[in-house]
Formats: sequence, C-alpha cells, structure tokens
Amino acid sequence: MDIDEIFEDKNIDNLQTFGPFYYGYTMTVGPDGKPIVKEYGNIKPGLPTSQTREPLVDTLVDEKEQLVKLVAEMPGVEKNDIKVVVQDKTVQIDAEHGEKKYHVKVPIKPKFDENTAKANYTNGILELVFKLKEEPKPKGKTVEVE
Repeated sequence: MDIDEIFEDKNIDNLQTFGPFYYGYTMTVGPDGKPIVKEYGNIKPGLPTSQTREPLVDTLVDEKEQLVKLVAEMPGVEKNDIKVVVQDKTVQIDAEHGEKKYHVKVPIKPKFDENTAKANYTNGILELVFKLKEEPKPKGKTVEVE
C-alpha cells in the first residue's frame, strides 16, 4: 500500500469540516519560581474528537498593578458571539460563529474581584482583566503588658 492509497482510505475532507485538531501542553514559571504545566487543545488523548474547540488560554498575575489578566485565542468569531461567565473562582468562555465553536472553563487561583471585570476582543484575541482583591488585614488590638 503506498501513501496515496492511505489518504484515499481516510476521508481527509472531514478534517476540513471540523477543522484542525490539536492537543498539547504549555509550561510557564509561576511567581514562586515553580513550573506550571497546563493542558490545552480541542481533543484529549484517547477521547473522540469534538466539534467544540478549547482555545489556548494564558493567565497572568500582575502583583505590581494588582491585576489578573486572562488571554484567550479564539479566531473566527465576532465579539457579539462571545459569552463570558464568572462564577466563584472560575471563568467560563463560550463562543460560536458558524462552524467555529469554542468552550473553556478556566480556574483562577488568586482572589479577584469579579465586579471589576473588563473584556476586550480584537483580532481573535480575548483579553479579560480583573482587579485583585485586597487581603483583609487582621483585626485585633495590641495589648500592652504591664
């Protein structure tokens, strides 16, 4: 069997319909110097493929500016196709435009104020910015020892 026969046996046109499949890992270094490994992709090993893609998402914490920034790559959709829901410590992003469908739930570890959320979508890149919550200072009273 030569290479042409292999491609004829597989229906390559179906890949065009549901569109590229990808899976991988990203590794970044956290503020504490420890590596952070994240899975991404619209397929998982051993699972059937899905028409819904998982966008590549990166979370950045800026301690100096007191901000949490979430960046998601979702080409092929319009800004009015995007729905963002913030609940507890999770941000859920859904978007659908024609055959392009995206879905992801992103847990965010630092405490952030969901009421300060601002979103911007330009050229396939969604940016969400949240202000960090200030840690409550411990209440109490110092007692002088006599």
